[in-house]
Amino acid sequence: MINDEICRLRNELNNSIVRGEDYDKIYRISIELDELITEYYIKEKNSKKMIKKKITGK
Repeated sequence: MINDEICRLRNELNNSIVRGEDYDKIYRISIELDELITEYYIKEKNSKKMIKKKITGK
């Protein structure tokens, strides 16, 4: 599930920062995390629109 992947990447990012790993690796993880978060919000927004449409018929 996307939530699990977001949590995994967030932990990986935090651990990479704490360990002082290479900037490029930290940046790559950060970008990947941002993309997943964006995907999550788009799915949530579409889901809410579908529910509203079912309730209101609009």
